[in-house]
Amino acid sequence: MWVIGWPQGEYLARAKTEETLVSARVDLARTEKTRRIWPYLRDRRIDAYEGLARRWLDD
Repeated sequence: MWVIGWPQGEYLARAKTEETLVSARVDLARTEKTRRIWPYLRDRRIDAYEGLARRWLDD
């Protein structure tokens, strides 16, 4: 099952099959509030993800 979800475990959208495009509206204000409250989201370093993403995107 493919899903888009919030950090708290709530589903925003779910794919009904493997061959489905999944999209969802993201509440940016809620996202920002969650980042401020939850330190592991607030303190993450997105710039450090580049190498990890490249590994999977290059395949």
